Amino acid sequence: MKLLVTGGSGFIGSAVVRLAIARGHEVVNLDALTYAACQENLISVADNPAYAFEHGNICDRAALDNVLAQHRPDAILHLAAESHVDRSIDGPGSFIDTNITGTYTLLEAARSYWQSRGRDDAFRFLHVSTDEVFGSLGATGFFTEDTPYDPRSPYSASKAASDHLVRAWHHTYGLPVLLTNCSNNYGPYHFPEKLIPVVILRALGGKAIPVYGRGENIRDWLYVEDHADALLTVLGRGALGESYNIGGENELRNIDLVRMICAILDRQRPADAPYATQIEFVADRPGHDQRYAIDPSRIREDLGWRPATPLEEGLEKTVRWYLENEDWWRALKDRQGVGARLGQRS
Repeated sequence: MKLLVTGGSGFIGSAVVRLAIARGHEVVNLDALTYAACQENLISVADNPAYAFEHGNICDRAALDNVLAQHRPDAILHLAAESHVDRSIDGPGSFIDTNITGTYTLLEAARSYWQSRGRDDAFRFLHVSTDEVFGSLGATGFFTEDTPYDPRSPYSASKAASDHLVRAWHHTYGLPVLLTNCSNNYGPYHFPEKLIPVVILRALGGKAIPVYGRGENIRDWLYVEDHADALLTVLGRGALGESYNIGGENELRNIDLVRMICAILDRQRPADAPYATQIEFVADRPGHDQRYAIDPSRIREDLGWRPATPLEEGLEKTVRWYLENEDWWRALKDRQGVGARLGQRS
C-alpha cells in the first residue's frame, strides 16, 4: 500500500514510518516540523525510494489537497497532534488548533479525495488517539472501547473532540475510518519532555529527578514499536468504523517506574551513588489523572494482536538507546520548554 502518515517525524509517527517501509509499504510523511518533530528519527529510511517527505500543516487545506492529489495514497494514518499534557495546561490554543481544527481539515480533505476515487471501499482513514479521553480510573477497572468519554485536561479534551469528529464523518458521510486509543508509549526517539526520557537524562546529568506528587499515579506502558505494529494490524484487518484500545499490559505506579529506570542505569552506567538518590517529589500537575488502564480484549480477540515487549525488556532497550545516541538528544535540549517545569497553572 501507499500510506500517508501525518506527523511522521514525531516519536510514534516515525516508528510507524520505519516499520511500514520495512514491511514493503510506500510512505509519504506529512509533517509541520513543530518543536517535537525530528528529521533524524528517519535517517534510516530517508534515502529509501519508498519514502517521501512533505513539509505541511494539517490545518492547511490547500496543502493537504495538493499532497493527496500528487501522491494518491491508499490510506491515511493520522498521528499529527499536540500531545504533551503539561504544555496543554500552559497553552491550550495550539491543541485546539492542531487536534480539533487540524483533524477537521484533514477529514474534509480525505473525504474529497475519497470521493474522487469513486468512494473506494479499500481506502482507510486511521485516526490515532489516546486512552486519556476516557478520564481517570480508581483502584480497579479498565478502559474499554465502550467507556464513556470524560477528558480532564485541555490535551485529552482536544483528542476527545477529534475522536468524535472522525466518528461523525464516518456515520454522516460514510468515510471509511478506523480509530485507536493507546496507553502511554515509550522507547527510542522519545522527545525529552516526557517522563521516561526526562528521568534518564536528568539522572545522567546528575540533576534532581522530579516525580509529581508522591508518584502514586498509575499508567499502562506500551513500547512504541509494539504500538506501530498494532496500528498496521488495525489498518490491515480492522473492521470498518471500529475502534480498538491498544495497551501494553504493563501497569505501574510512576514512582515504581522511575525506580526501575534508576536501577537499569545503575547496571548500564554505574555512578558514584545509586541514581535513585536523585529522586525528588515535586508539586503535582493540576488535575493529574490517578490511573489509566486498558482492556485490550477487542484487538487481541478480533485481530490476534498482543504486545510483544515486557516492560523490563523495553526499558532496558530504551535506556541503552539513550546511552548510545547522545548526539540525538543533546541536539534537542535547547528547544523551547525542554528541561523546564511546565503545566503548573491551576
